[in-house]
Amino acid sequence: MTGRQPAVEPGVCILRYPLPGPTATTNLGAALAPRLGRGDVLTLAGDLGAGKTTLARGLIGALGHAGPVPSPTFTLVQHYAIEPVPIWHFDLYRIGHRDELVELGYDEACAEGIVLVEWADRLGPDLPATRLNIALDYDRSGRARAAKLSGLATWTDRLQGFWP
Repeated sequence: MTGRQPAVEPGVCILRYPLPGPTATTNLGAALAPRLGRGDVLTLAGDLGAGKTTLARGLIGALGHAGPVPSPTFTLVQHYAIEPVPIWHFDLYRIGHRDELVELGYDEACAEGIVLVEWADRLGPDLPATRLNIALDYDRSGRARAAKLSGLATWTDRLQGFWP
């Protein structure tokens, strides 16, 4: 990563980070981990293979989970009973109705832990305004991977000085 600080836009917290490889993506997740707490919801967006699970592995590992961190694509949700705050990682691609969210424990997860959500648009009105969005895509040149973090201005203070 370069020594340049990310761009920050007023009123909304928007940060951009280059991701030259999987290690940088893992490091981004690990660097975010200590800034998160109970009730935080992070959305993870990006194409297949963009690094969503890689970022989740870095974050979940940095919070103390030593085991495997599989993608929740087939299970729909992975739960990590980490102390003091558990983590839930949801993949909502195949969710068709709000009742399915209840069955998966989404409300409980939001109340008790840190929640990572792929395909967050499926949440509709249940998507909290206070979330942090993480989009993994190509940078403006279209040649290299990058992460864009965005959220309400409250994230500006929480991510002050953040540079993985």
